[in-house]
Amino acid sequence: MADNNDASRIRFAPDGELYVRFAGSSKTDLPTNTSDDPAEFGFVPLGYSDENGVTITPKIDTDAVNVWQSAVPVLYTVKSASFQIKSTLMEVNKETTELFFGSEWKPVKKSANGDVEYQLDIRSNPDLKEIALVVDWSQGSGDSQVRNRCVIGRAMISDRGGISLTRSKNQTYELTIDALDNGGLLGSVFTTDDMSSSPNVMVKGPNQVAAGAKAELVGYAWPKDDQVSGDADPAK
Repeated sequence: MADNNDASRIRFAPDGELYVRFAGSSKTDLPTNTSDDPAEFGFVPLGYSDENGVTITPKIDTDAVNVWQSAVPVLYTVKSASFQIKSTLMEVNKETTELFFGSEWKPVKKSANGDVEYQLDIRSNPDLKEIALVVDWSQGSGDSQVRNRCVIGRAMISDRGGISLTRSKNQTYELTIDALDNGGLLGSVFTTDDMSSSPNVMVKGPNQVAAGAKAELVGYAWPKDDQVSGDADPAK
Protein backbone atom coordinates (compact mmCIF):
# COMPACT_ATOMS: atom_id res chain seq x y z
CA MET A 1 0.00 0.00 0.00
CA ALA A 2 2.81 2.44 0.90
CA ASP A 3 4.32 2.04 -2.59
CA ASN A 4 1.42 4.13 -3.93
CA ASN A 5 2.21 7.10 -1.67
CA ASP A 6 3.91 10.12 -3.25
CA ALA A 7 5.40 12.87 -1.04
CA SER A 8 5.87 15.10 -4.09
CA ARG A 9 2.08 15.47 -4.21
CA ILE A 10 1.95 17.21 -0.81
CA ARG A 11 1.17 20.89 -1.31
CA PHE A 12 1.82 24.13 0.58
CA ALA A 13 0.88 27.73 -0.14
CA PRO A 14 3.98 29.85 0.52
CA ASP A 15 2.84 32.59 -1.86
CA GLY A 16 -0.57 34.04 -2.65
CA GLU A 17 -2.76 37.08 -3.16
CA LEU A 18 -6.37 38.19 -2.73
CA TYR A 19 -8.11 40.40 -5.30
CA VAL A 20 -11.49 42.12 -5.09
CA ARG A 21 -13.85 43.75 -7.56
CA PHE A 22 -16.73 45.84 -6.29
CA ALA A 23 -20.20 45.73 -7.81
CA GLY A 24 -20.76 48.48 -10.35
CA SER A 25 -17.44 47.94 -12.11
CA SER A 26 -17.50 48.27 -15.89
CA LYS A 27 -15.90 44.81 -16.00
CA THR A 28 -18.18 41.81 -15.59
CA ASP A 29 -16.17 38.87 -16.95
CA LEU A 30 -14.20 36.57 -14.66
CA PRO A 31 -10.78 34.90 -15.02
CA THR A 32 -11.06 31.41 -16.49
CA ASN A 33 -7.57 30.05 -15.77
CA THR A 34 -4.56 30.62 -13.53
CA SER A 35 -2.75 32.79 -16.10
CA ASP A 36 -5.37 35.51 -16.60
CA ASP A 37 -4.31 38.86 -15.14
CA PRO A 38 -6.92 39.86 -12.52
CA ALA A 39 -6.32 43.55 -13.29
CA GLU A 40 -7.66 43.04 -16.82
CA PHE A 41 -10.97 41.95 -15.25
CA GLY A 42 -11.21 44.95 -12.92
CA PHE A 43 -9.79 43.28 -9.80
CA VAL A 44 -7.44 45.07 -7.40
CA PRO A 45 -5.10 43.41 -4.86
CA LEU A 46 -5.88 43.60 -1.14
CA GLY A 47 -2.24 43.41 -0.09
CA TYR A 48 -0.70 41.48 2.77
CA SER A 49 -2.63 38.94 4.83
CA ASP A 50 -1.46 37.77 8.24
CA GLU A 51 0.66 34.64 8.67
CA ASN A 52 -2.44 32.41 8.78
CA GLY A 53 -3.04 33.14 5.11
CA VAL A 54 -6.48 32.36 3.71
CA THR A 55 -8.98 29.74 4.83
CA ILE A 56 -11.26 28.31 2.13
CA THR A 57 -14.24 26.36 3.45
CA PRO A 58 -16.72 24.54 1.21
CA LYS A 59 -19.59 23.29 3.34
CA ILE A 60 -22.68 21.16 2.76
CA ASP A 61 -25.30 20.79 5.49
CA THR A 62 -27.45 17.71 5.18
CA ASP A 63 -30.58 16.15 6.63
CA ALA A 64 -30.69 12.43 7.29
CA VAL A 65 -33.53 10.32 5.90
CA ASN A 66 -34.38 7.78 8.59
CA VAL A 67 -36.59 4.76 8.04
CA TRP A 68 -38.32 2.23 10.24
CA GLN A 69 -36.37 -0.72 8.84
CA SER A 70 -32.87 0.62 9.59
CA ALA A 71 -31.01 1.99 12.61
CA VAL A 72 -28.90 4.20 10.33
CA PRO A 73 -29.95 6.73 7.69
CA VAL A 74 -30.58 5.33 4.22
CA LEU A 75 -30.08 8.66 2.48
CA TYR A 76 -28.93 12.22 3.04
CA THR A 77 -30.47 15.27 1.38
CA VAL A 78 -28.83 18.67 0.98
CA LYS A 79 -30.23 21.28 3.36
CA SER A 80 -27.83 24.11 2.53
CA ALA A 81 -24.46 24.75 0.92
CA SER A 82 -21.85 27.46 1.36
CA PHE A 83 -18.43 28.44 0.08
CA GLN A 84 -16.52 30.70 2.45
CA ILE A 85 -13.27 32.65 2.34
CA LYS A 86 -11.70 33.98 5.52
CA SER A 87 -8.57 36.08 5.93
CA THR A 88 -7.10 38.78 8.14
CA LEU A 89 -5.83 41.67 6.03
CA MET A 90 -2.83 43.67 7.20
CA GLU A 91 -2.65 46.72 4.94
CA VAL A 92 -4.56 49.97 5.46
CA ASN A 93 -5.75 50.89 1.98
CA LYS A 94 -8.95 52.03 0.31
CA GLU A 95 -10.22 48.58 -0.66
CA THR A 96 -9.41 46.84 2.63
CA THR A 97 -11.00 49.50 4.83
CA GLU A 98 -14.09 49.90 2.64
CA LEU A 99 -14.66 46.15 2.80
CA PHE A 100 -14.22 46.18 6.56
CA PHE A 101 -16.43 49.18 7.37
CA GLY A 102 -18.98 48.51 4.64
CA SER A 103 -18.91 52.05 3.33
CA GLU A 104 -16.95 54.32 0.96
CA TRP A 105 -14.33 56.99 1.58
CA LYS A 106 -15.08 60.49 0.30
CA PRO A 107 -12.76 63.53 0.24
CA VAL A 108 -14.07 66.21 2.59
CA LYS A 109 -11.28 68.70 3.14
CA LYS A 110 -8.20 70.01 1.42
CA SER A 111 -5.71 71.99 3.48
CA ALA A 112 -3.55 74.88 2.32
CA ASN A 113 -0.59 72.57 1.72
CA GLY A 114 -2.66 70.28 -0.48
CA ASP A 115 -3.29 67.47 2.01
CA VAL A 116 -6.69 65.81 1.66
CA GLU A 117 -8.79 64.35 4.45
CA TYR A 118 -11.31 61.59 3.85
CA GLN A 119 -14.54 60.66 5.59
CA LEU A 120 -16.25 57.27 5.81
CA ASP A 121 -19.76 57.12 7.28
CA ILE A 122 -20.94 54.02 9.13
CA ARG A 123 -24.69 54.01 8.69
CA SER A 124 -27.35 52.65 11.02
CA ASN A 125 -29.03 50.95 8.07
CA PRO A 126 -26.06 49.81 5.97
CA ASP A 127 -26.19 48.47 2.45
CA LEU A 128 -24.67 45.04 1.92
CA LYS A 129 -22.54 45.50 -1.15
CA GLU A 130 -21.74 42.71 -3.55
CA ILE A 131 -18.19 41.87 -4.58
CA ALA A 132 -16.31 39.41 -6.75
CA LEU A 133 -13.19 37.72 -5.38
CA VAL A 134 -10.06 36.00 -6.67
CA VAL A 135 -7.72 34.02 -4.41
CA ASP A 136 -4.37 32.97 -5.87
CA TRP A 137 -1.82 30.66 -4.25
CA SER A 138 1.23 28.86 -5.58
CA GLN A 139 4.18 26.67 -4.71
CA GLY A 140 7.55 26.41 -6.42
CA SER A 141 8.91 28.44 -9.30
CA GLY A 142 9.73 28.16 -12.98
CA ASP A 143 8.59 25.06 -14.82
CA SER A 144 7.90 23.24 -11.55
CA GLN A 145 5.58 25.92 -10.17
CA VAL A 146 2.06 24.80 -9.24
CA ARG A 147 -0.47 27.63 -9.54
CA ASN A 148 -3.96 27.61 -8.05
CA ARG A 149 -6.83 30.07 -8.30
CA CYS A 150 -10.26 30.33 -6.70
CA VAL A 151 -12.74 32.64 -8.44
CA ILE A 152 -16.02 33.75 -6.86
CA GLY A 153 -18.28 35.79 -9.11
CA ARG A 154 -20.74 36.96 -6.44
CA ALA A 155 -20.04 37.33 -2.73
CA MET A 156 -20.73 39.45 0.34
CA ILE A 157 -18.97 40.12 3.62
CA SER A 158 -20.74 37.95 6.20
CA ASP A 159 -18.63 38.66 9.29
CA ARG A 160 -15.93 40.98 10.57
CA GLY A 161 -13.49 40.85 13.44
CA GLY A 162 -12.49 43.74 15.68
CA ILE A 163 -9.63 46.21 15.29
CA SER A 164 -7.18 46.45 18.18
CA LEU A 165 -5.50 49.85 18.53
CA THR A 166 -2.30 49.28 20.50
CA ARG A 167 1.18 50.73 20.71
CA SER A 168 3.07 47.58 19.74
CA LYS A 169 0.78 45.70 17.36
CA ASN A 170 -0.45 46.70 13.92
CA GLN A 171 -4.11 47.03 13.00
CA THR A 172 -5.65 44.04 11.24
CA TYR A 173 -8.91 43.59 9.35
CA GLU A 174 -10.50 40.16 9.78
CA LEU A 175 -13.04 39.41 7.06
CA THR A 176 -15.28 36.43 6.34
CA ILE A 177 -16.66 36.36 2.80
CA ASP A 178 -19.49 34.09 1.70
CA ALA A 179 -20.18 33.21 -1.92
CA LEU A 180 -23.64 33.84 -3.39
CA ASP A 181 -25.42 31.83 -6.02
CA ASN A 182 -24.21 32.79 -9.48
CA GLY A 183 -26.17 30.85 -12.07
CA GLY A 184 -25.89 27.63 -10.08
CA LEU A 185 -22.25 28.18 -9.09
CA LEU A 186 -20.70 29.31 -5.84
CA GLY A 187 -17.22 29.51 -7.32
CA SER A 188 -14.59 27.80 -9.45
CA VAL A 189 -11.12 26.46 -8.64
CA PHE A 190 -8.38 26.28 -11.27
CA THR A 191 -4.98 24.58 -10.99
CA THR A 192 -1.94 23.70 -13.07
CA ASP A 193 -1.51 20.60 -10.91
CA ASP A 194 -1.98 17.26 -12.66
CA MET A 195 -5.48 16.16 -11.75
CA SER A 196 -5.84 13.46 -14.39
CA SER A 197 -6.78 10.00 -13.18
CA SER A 198 -3.86 7.60 -12.80
CA PRO A 199 -4.08 5.02 -15.62
CA ASN A 200 -4.45 1.39 -14.68
CA VAL A 201 -3.87 -1.59 -16.93
CA MET A 202 -4.74 -5.21 -16.33
CA VAL A 203 -4.30 -8.32 -18.42
CA LYS A 204 -7.56 -9.74 -19.69
CA GLY A 205 -7.35 -13.48 -19.49
CA PRO A 206 -4.58 -15.67 -18.03
CA ASN A 207 -1.79 -14.01 -16.06
CA GLN A 208 0.82 -15.98 -18.01
CA VAL A 209 1.20 -15.79 -21.77
CA ALA A 210 3.41 -18.08 -23.86
CA ALA A 211 6.38 -16.62 -25.69
CA GLY A 212 5.32 -15.07 -28.99
CA ALA A 213 1.63 -15.08 -28.04
CA LYS A 214 -0.55 -12.01 -27.72
CA ALA A 215 -2.29 -10.78 -24.60
CA GLU A 216 -5.33 -8.53 -24.50
CA LEU A 217 -5.06 -5.59 -22.09
CA VAL A 218 -7.89 -3.61 -20.58
CA GLY A 219 -7.05 -0.01 -19.60
CA TYR A 220 -8.88 2.36 -17.29
CA ALA A 221 -8.51 6.17 -17.27
CA TRP A 222 -6.38 6.25 -20.40
CA PRO A 223 -7.08 9.06 -22.90
CA LYS A 224 -9.18 7.89 -25.83
CA ASP A 225 -7.24 6.23 -28.70
CA ASP A 226 -3.99 6.05 -26.70
CA GLN A 227 -1.96 2.89 -27.28
CA VAL A 228 -0.22 0.76 -24.67
CA SER A 229 2.95 -1.17 -25.43
CA GLY A 230 5.60 -2.91 -23.39
CA ASP A 231 7.91 -5.89 -23.04
CA ALA A 232 7.12 -9.06 -21.13
CA ASP A 233 9.44 -10.12 -18.34
CA PRO A 234 10.67 -13.65 -19.21
CA ALA A 235 11.46 -14.29 -15.55
CA LYS A 236 7.76 -14.07 -14.78
